[in-house]
Amino acid sequence: MRIFSYNPGHDGAVALLQDARLVLSIEEEKDSNYRYSPLSGANILNVIGEMDDAPDVMCVGGWWPRDHHEFLHRSNRNAGYKGVAATDVLVGQTRFMNRAVRYFSSSHERSHILCAFGMSPLPKGTPCYALVWEGGIGAFYEIDAAFNISLVGDVLDQPGNRYGLLYGLADPTFAKDRPYPRLSDAGKLMALASFSTRSEPTVDEKRLLSFLLDRPFQALSAYEELSDAPHRDAGLDDPEFRNFVGIYSDAIFNRFYSFAQNNLTKGRPLVIAGGCGLNCDWNSQWRATGFFSDVFVPPVPNDSGSAIGTAIDAQFHFTGNPKIEWNVYSGLPFRNDGPVDTEKYEIHDTTPDEIAELLESDFILGWVNGRYEIGPRALGNRSIIAAPFRETTRIRLNALKQRESFRPIAPVCLLDEAKRWFGSDQASPYMLFTYRTATEALAAVTHVNGTARIQTVTAATNGPMHDLLSAFRSRTGYGVLCNTSLNFNGRGFINNLRDLDTYACEHDLDGFVVDSRVYLRKSSSHYQAYMSATSNQSEAL
Repeated sequence: MRIFSYNPGHDGAVALLQDARLVLSIEEEKDSNYRYSPLSGANILNVIGEMDDAPDVMCVGGWWPRDHHEFLHRSNRNAGYKGVAATDVLVGQTRFMNRAVRYFSSSHERSHILCAFGMSPLPKGTPCYALVWEGGIGAFYEIDAAFNISLVGDVLDQPGNRYGLLYGLADPTFAKDRPYPRLSDAGKLMALASFSTRSEPTVDEKRLLSFLLDRPFQALSAYEELSDAPHRDAGLDDPEFRNFVGIYSDAIFNRFYSFAQNNLTKGRPLVIAGGCGLNCDWNSQWRATGFFSDVFVPPVPNDSGSAIGTAIDAQFHFTGNPKIEWNVYSGLPFRNDGPVDTEKYEIHDTTPDEIAELLESDFILGWVNGRYEIGPRALGNRSIIAAPFRETTRIRLNALKQRESFRPIAPVCLLDEAKRWFGSDQASPYMLFTYRTATEALAAVTHVNGTARIQTVTAATNGPMHDLLSAFRSRTGYGVLCNTSLNFNGRGFINNLRDLDTYACEHDLDGFVVDSRVYLRKSSSHYQAYMSATSNQSEAL
């Protein structure tokens, strides 16, 4: 069965399943498009271009009713935002490539649950719980052995929007008449929470907590009620605001954990979906509670995974199978289009050992390999890489990426070294959990609170990155590198040579590697120093 599926909302994406296997997932923000964009016709055509025949099923996620009439009377094309029962789907027929095909739509809520369970290692028939927490939904669900999904309870509406709103409160540049926070603010607040050194709120902060968490979310647009709130327009560098961020983050987590303790059976596995599933601290806290036998978060927990989730739901509806095979590198291949002024670069085929030598010499390089990774995290195919040892490298990387100085840089690490350097005794292939760094030598990838959001790599999961890390370990003793996303600020991963050339020159990359071919930028100060040192060594010999 071939299933074509798309998510029409923000974080738009289109996915293709073939016989219970993910063939392709294209997210609109990739290829340097704006983050959080809705799906365009161009990317729908990209997936159609990969197909040799019409799909058996055409499906669309129920991101939102299109108008008030549909909200009241239900659409005949869109299943809507909420609803978890197997009957909360729309099934019919449509036409595709001049052929009648089946049509399917299920709720946005179900898309998250099906994405998390369908991509998890849990076999069908495993009783478990699902947690969906995102901008609008904050709820636990039970999945029984027959794969019936039932709502256990709504814990907190709009948890993601409530979380991100605090960033805007303190940011003097944020327009206080906006009804919703900026979509990028929640991730930034996650980084600031790690700066907190205080666990108890002040009296005024307790009132602010109550306003943020106990009021209907619609009231949050009335910023005039927060005119005297602590930390309003205090600035993101204010230490007391940063203390409160940690307190607020823990308050949200504890509300969900308390609900779990009071309403769920201990010892079952948990799958997590929704944009809050990108909060590595919360994911790690769920594991640390010991309440669940296992915790799984897919690499696409946010809305970029909704197209996959709806496709899995359609597969389940028509075949009874809610499971798929998948690979995280299921995006599009890199486009080696031009034109590029090759005179700006020294270009040649390269080896892992040569790249390791350049990184040891403090080069910062773009790294491109194969198809891009699904989800928003750079997982070694569209990355910027550097040596992990110096705090100045983290500062340079944040400046290069034109983002806030408080943002952490993540490490990519050989799996067999993860326990030694980060205390991790299990694989963490999707950069979704935090671990405590066990050495002061890795300053560039250690956050202010001593943790790191690691990605572990093996020869099987990513052979080229594994070979590079092994070569770097042979030279330095550490199979660890800085790994941050290769993208323009506010855009998705770079996926063509022309954009990569522009990025290297405008953002002061020392060069980049595309599928074992290196482009070293001749005007880079690191390149010039390296060539001078190499020349001097040759003359000495």
